Amino acid sequence: MSKTLEMNEPDTRNRLDDMAGRNVGAPMDRPDGPAKVAGAAPYAAEYVIDNVAEGVLVTAPFARGTITSIDERSITGMDGVIAVISDERLTARPAQGTANETPVQTPLSIAYFGQPFALVVAETFEQARNAAKALKFDYSADDPSEIPFDPEAVEAEENDATRQGDLDKAMADAAHSVDITYYTEGHASAAMEPHAAIAEWDGERLTVHASLQMPNYNITELADSLNLEEDNIRILSRYVGGGFGSKLGVSQETVAASIAAMKLGRPVRVVMSRQQVFQTVMRRSETKQRLRLAADKDGRLTGFGHEALVSNLPEEDFAEPVTQASAFLYPGKDRELLIEVARIHRMTAGSVRAPGEAVGMQTLEAAMDELAEKLELDPVELRLRNIPDEHPASGLPYSSRKMEEALKQGAEAFGWHSGPRKPRQKREGEWWIGTGMATAARIHNVGEAEARVTLNGDGTVLVETDMTDIGTGTYSILTQIAADMLGVEPAKVLVDLGDTNHPRGPGSGGSWGAASSGSSVFIACEAVRKAIAEKLGVEEADLELSGGTAKGGGQEKLLSELAGNEGIAKTGTFKPGDAQDDYAMASYGAFFSEVAVNRWTGEARVRRMLGAFGFGRVLNAKTARSQCIGGMTWCIGAALTESLLFDPVDGHVVNCDLAEYHVPVHRDVPHLDVLMIEERDPAASPIQAKGVGELGICGGAGAIANAIYNACGARLYEFPMTPDRIIAAMPED
Repeated sequence: MSKTLEMNEPDTRNRLDDMAGRNVGAPMDRPDGPAKVAGAAPYAAEYVIDNVAEGVLVTAPFARGTITSIDERSITGMDGVIAVISDERLTARPAQGTANETPVQTPLSIAYFGQPFALVVAETFEQARNAAKALKFDYSADDPSEIPFDPEAVEAEENDATRQGDLDKAMADAAHSVDITYYTEGHASAAMEPHAAIAEWDGERLTVHASLQMPNYNITELADSLNLEEDNIRILSRYVGGGFGSKLGVSQETVAASIAAMKLGRPVRVVMSRQQVFQTVMRRSETKQRLRLAADKDGRLTGFGHEALVSNLPEEDFAEPVTQASAFLYPGKDRELLIEVARIHRMTAGSVRAPGEAVGMQTLEAAMDELAEKLELDPVELRLRNIPDEHPASGLPYSSRKMEEALKQGAEAFGWHSGPRKPRQKREGEWWIGTGMATAARIHNVGEAEARVTLNGDGTVLVETDMTDIGTGTYSILTQIAADMLGVEPAKVLVDLGDTNHPRGPGSGGSWGAASSGSSVFIACEAVRKAIAEKLGVEEADLELSGGTAKGGGQEKLLSELAGNEGIAKTGTFKPGDAQDDYAMASYGAFFSEVAVNRWTGEARVRRMLGAFGFGRVLNAKTARSQCIGGMTWCIGAALTESLLFDPVDGHVVNCDLAEYHVPVHRDVPHLDVLMIEERDPAASPIQAKGVGELGICGGAGAIANAIYNACGARLYEFPMTPDRIIAAMPED
């Protein structure tokens, strides 16, 4: 028996607040935490499997051309070598998120430097690595001077556009306006766990342990790649060491391990090196962005323009949705939003944490700061004056929006000094000190999700779904929801994730996992509650569950007694419905930062930073805060250090490891404060929650840019804002 809920209208029942347990919202420790810190939680490459062979991918040393032949005999005499796998089913590129079909399969036709085209399998990893380096092959490579690597050097194609009114006229008629061009460099996901897979084939069924974010889509992609039925594949992704978008779709190592296992009749493990991860999986596109903002004398926006140039490989559909937040965040009846794509030969561009808003918000918020300066208006006040009453383009109502509260409460908590601002007002020795702020926003989406909840005869509860936990806290929140709904202690709940034998979840990505998967568990628990009520002979509304007992109609029984030997198992299905189309839904917030800039070296240090965020019901205060802190750390990287660099001659990634690609480390990150704004959004999901996993990265780099200007007077239009760029932009004393 199952229960399905389609979200066609706001759900105002607010049932979680009526439950006795009060676990939802509490800062409960992760139930998977002890196993992880003890090394007892196996990640994809760590499963101990008998007779496993090791595979290493062979990659192309050129950016465009063809592999004409592979000399397998060149390594046949090397120690431990088992086989060279060259198969037309090998994937050249990773699948985009939610692609639900095979990635492009042209392994011998090379489209970017570092593209895998073969797999060497040996008895040990070291033997496979040595043989992969020694493998000889012939190729025909195009002249690098004829290959487009620079997105500004090729003719771009229009990908997405919104035009209404006359923006040029609005700019000409404006009391105040800004017209600014920004550049952001590419980003790598740089997840801690590299991409890895172990495949086992028993002659009929393929079992794959893989580091993947969305098994429900990945099983379809893998089946399509291998020409197998989904029923003959099982994917297990119980623990994933971060993904940030790079593991949304099936990538080369999973397909290669599967093909090798099927051909050799023994398990095969493939783990990408850190360099291969940087060279072959999803990158965030570099961008060129033009912001045009027109305002009346009171600072209210009358015109809004946001244009972006991004890049991707030929034939790839994905384009970084830079203007995503610009569509709904601020008013302006004369509007123009435009995204153009340049086709160049760098590796695949795809989703990296908060695609669109991560780079689009930081430039928009920097431009808003310049507009505030022209208006001689406090930056917080400018934003408060530009909170639209309805979606500026569609006219849809907002579901729930805590933007005003985030701005006001965040400013108060940070100690923001309101009023017009001037740079270079505070100095400590050789350091200029300044503050800056920015708005945060991230669209809210949900996806179809299923979960099975079983009340066992011993009074424990089992939750099963193929949803993943990529470090975000899925194990925690599903435990808390089930515990509250069924009146048991969290220790009595076992959550089993990442197995495609379970009901299909939405996967982790796009900040939709908690609201979607949490809703499916909530719905399944409602069905279990109804079954318990029927056993007691009462209406479910009159049922009280707490402490492992059920009360109703003057009766009180143990849940274990009511479950019996067979238990009570119910499946809950959550489906997005009309509400998704009837409301403009997003999570909102505000960033405030204090930055010190060295007057001699241009070094910028973030001294303190606060984020105030409203994202619907808080499901777990500890994991939600962690997500916000992680996002703000990404903001520091985007603002100051992170830049994916490509050789202009042959297109290879120059900084393809964690020594040269500079993610923020402890000394870069000060104490970060998080303020969570009380909110319920009944249109967002049955549990009234929205996503928070990406909100913390959306706009914060703009707050840092604005603080740098307030500190030393340097306006920066290229991200990251490295010392050399700051020195060049800094006015003379």
